[in-house]
Amino acid sequence: MTPEELRSLIRTVPDFPQPGIQFRDITTLIGHPQGFAASVRHLADAARSVGAEAIAGMEARGFIFGAAVACELDLGFVPVRKPGKLPVPSIGVDYALEYGSGRLEIDPGAVASGERVVIVDDLIATGGTALAAAELLRQAGASVDHALFVIDLPDLGGAQKLRNAGVNVRTLISFEGD
Repeated sequence: MTPEELRSLIRTVPDFPQPGIQFRDITTLIGHPQGFAASVRHLADAARSVGAEAIAGMEARGFIFGAAVACELDLGFVPVRKPGKLPVPSIGVDYALEYGSGRLEIDPGAVASGERVVIVDDLIATGGTALAAAELLRQAGASVDHALFVIDLPDLGGAQKLRNAGVNVRTLISFEGD
């Protein structure tokens, strides 16, 4: 399936989580076997082309796509977790969200020094979570210079923020102006 065909599988929910927001819901994409598989293949091809040695994904939707891409490429998956989820000593980073703040944590032993880790997630909006993940993975010693997303909301500027931080961004689908 082409990215444009995949775009048609993403449900838009108006006024969620608040009036004026057009929520892009991937539930319909991941529930479509051919659409989900095609999304994973497109992302895996992009990760392969940049020499990924491991794939990282942020909890929770990044786990869906990231783990599937890692499996497709026969690579390890690095889960970037919400606080308090790891049973081992972890490192973390706090970051700003559109409506508050957040924290991400990883097991620092999950990546090798210099390992080329590609971030995979469902959507890039304001970029706060992805920037925090890149910072955290770099703290652990990973080389992070690529991030892949199914959806880009370019009007929110997240992809550009990542590029400004030295992370190349590729997306399958873009929803501009809404």
